[in-house]
Amino acid sequence: MADKFKLVAPFKPSGDQPGALDALCAGVLAGKANQTLLGVTGSGKTFTVAAMIERLQRPALIISPNKVLAAQLYSEFKTFFPDNAVEYFVSYYDYYQPEAYIPASDTYIEKDASINDHIDKLRLKATTSILSRPDTIVVASVSCIYNIGSPDNFLNMSLNIKRGQKADRKELTRALVHINYERNEMEFGRGTFRVRGANLDIFPADAETAWRVQLGDVVEAIKEVNPLTGDVIKDLPEIWVFPATHFVAAAGEVETAAKAIEEELAGRLAELKGQDKPLEAERLGSRVRYDLEMIRQTGYCNGVENYSRHLAGRAPGTRPDCLFDYFKKNFLLFVDESHVTVPQIRGMYAGDRSRKQTLVDFGFRLPSALDNRPLKFDEFEALRPATVFVSATPGPYELATCPRTDIVEQIIRPTGLVDPEVKILPVTGQIKALTAEILKRAAKKERTLVLTLTKKTAEDLSAYLTEKGLKAQYMHSDMDTLQRLDILSAFRKGEFDALVGINLLREGLDIPEVTLVAILNADNEGFLRSETTLIQISGRAARNLCGEVILFADRITGSMERAMSEMTRRRTKQLAYNKKNNIEPRSIINPRNGRPKRKSRPVQEEIVPDIYTARPTRLCRVRLLCYLHDLTVARHLVYYKWLQVWLQYGGNMTISQMMRATHMGVRELKNNLTGVLRAHKPVVATEHGKPTYFLLPYEDMVEIVEILEEARDSQLVSMVAEGRKAYGKGGWRPASKLWKKLDL
Repeated sequence: MADKFKLVAPFKPSGDQPGALDALCAGVLAGKANQTLLGVTGSGKTFTVAAMIERLQRPALIISPNKVLAAQLYSEFKTFFPDNAVEYFVSYYDYYQPEAYIPASDTYIEKDASINDHIDKLRLKATTSILSRPDTIVVASVSCIYNIGSPDNFLNMSLNIKRGQKADRKELTRALVHINYERNEMEFGRGTFRVRGANLDIFPADAETAWRVQLGDVVEAIKEVNPLTGDVIKDLPEIWVFPATHFVAAAGEVETAAKAIEEELAGRLAELKGQDKPLEAERLGSRVRYDLEMIRQTGYCNGVENYSRHLAGRAPGTRPDCLFDYFKKNFLLFVDESHVTVPQIRGMYAGDRSRKQTLVDFGFRLPSALDNRPLKFDEFEALRPATVFVSATPGPYELATCPRTDIVEQIIRPTGLVDPEVKILPVTGQIKALTAEILKRAAKKERTLVLTLTKKTAEDLSAYLTEKGLKAQYMHSDMDTLQRLDILSAFRKGEFDALVGINLLREGLDIPEVTLVAILNADNEGFLRSETTLIQISGRAARNLCGEVILFADRITGSMERAMSEMTRRRTKQLAYNKKNNIEPRSIINPRNGRPKRKSRPVQEEIVPDIYTARPTRLCRVRLLCYLHDLTVARHLVYYKWLQVWLQYGGNMTISQMMRATHMGVRELKNNLTGVLRAHKPVVATEHGKPTYFLLPYEDMVEIVEILEEARDSQLVSMVAEGRKAYGKGGWRPASKLWKKLDL
């Protein structure tokens, strides 16, 4: 374990990086609260930030505007600091429907969420590292301003077990239960423990390996073990077991909190009855009393975060604890893509307050639930330490907060690349012209980014390009985060030539293979075609020597004129620097930072003649005859309830509609699929009593990949697209190479 930050990189600061690094570090040491790094795309802003952390030797929190960019930054910082603790802290919901009430229709919407177990582990690991290691870097989304429980409770309730200390098995297991570990002798998973003879096995909530504590009169040995095989990895002198959730409280605090909740309930019930609201009073009383019983018995209940003010002992109206409170005061804050991130932080409180106030008014929650909230913007400003806003296009807040002398420009790229040239083509015939441009670059194995105005247009354009013989894929915000990462990884590998999107392609995407950025309807003045957006989108072509930007427009708007003027200013400065220093520009070559590739699993496949003729241009079928022990195949299966509902309605329901019709969430779906396979009941359609195919509309097949929690194989989308193309050539003709792409 390292105590100091050590930057590992095959290159040194160059271009504008040395000057920017010196200026920013000097500003932090001089006590400047706010600075801005104005760095163009491809200028190495991330490396400058990493070099700052190493030079100043301070822990750092880096806030990113979305999960995709956060994952990219996390991967880059893991590479830069292999010996230090680089952690990832984003929202752990794959699907989240917050609790809400709609008075107009008297509709109560219960909270429904699917928690990503892996991200939950990473969140716990992040807080554990902050509290236990001085060399911690956390890459986070704006979820870092939300309530996550008291850091004092989280630290004080951690369990320290040392070799040689007195051992009382009952006390140890009782302590584990109190910090929300569950005893499970059958399924040993994260956040559980089991007792086997003299051994106490603990699976930490924030780790991949488990601990085996050998007990006698004293703790005789502590070993790190493989949780599946039980093989010993190494011996340990001691371990720290941190709580399995962030919301924990000591036994005395629980009772104190329970009494405070009872007092608030009594006052609120009297208030509601005085307002002649007996229904609301009855509703609130029954709900809170049930939660109180759960809290007293287990220290936890569903929605326990709504009582966090009482559990943490905070006064009414005071801000909640968030990730900032886990850091010591002497840390650095970097706000990445600040022109997007700052407005996000500013808007979080109002939206949360509006929804919860309705719940309080109609008796679904106590008024104290309003204090389970994100930070207000003034609280965020008061709480943050020395801050560096990082952006290629700083927003009004950064420009107003930082004096001109504290805005450090990083215009020159280490590679010598200059901002791409901009060409304007008419809107009339833009699709035909776009297709020709993509074909030109596809022949050279180059990539193209296309920006549309709506999700529907992105999907339709992707389908159109595919029908024209191009390999194209769309990406938008309805997709699962990890699915987006896989699409980007496949794009970089060259599995398709054109990526069509809306606004997800603006900031930070590191795709050096892109040589063309095409912006449709660029003269449609508004947020999606503002000056900032146009500069950010154009920057995606700035990582390649052949980069070019095409704006399809019939007129030059004010935003277009300002954006092109700024890009020309930067380009002029970059060309002058290259000429003065005899620099020959070169394209950026970066390793593809994606999720680790899964190992192939054994899959049996069989190709048979086409037997379905209904709606031939809209159907796609997948044959999956798999080994039952291969549970990962659950990613690509449809639970039998869905199949029944789909057939019942003639195949006209989407996956989302089927989820609603069967009242099934993503988490429940995954558990059901796994359970079916374990029971040796393969879920497949049948014909004449024999297993045949999954018969699904093409759109639904793509949607499965977006929705299912574990469906992360972007190759499935390509496979379905190719299968659909085959219908236009005289029916279904699956080629062997097509089926090889289905690699579980």
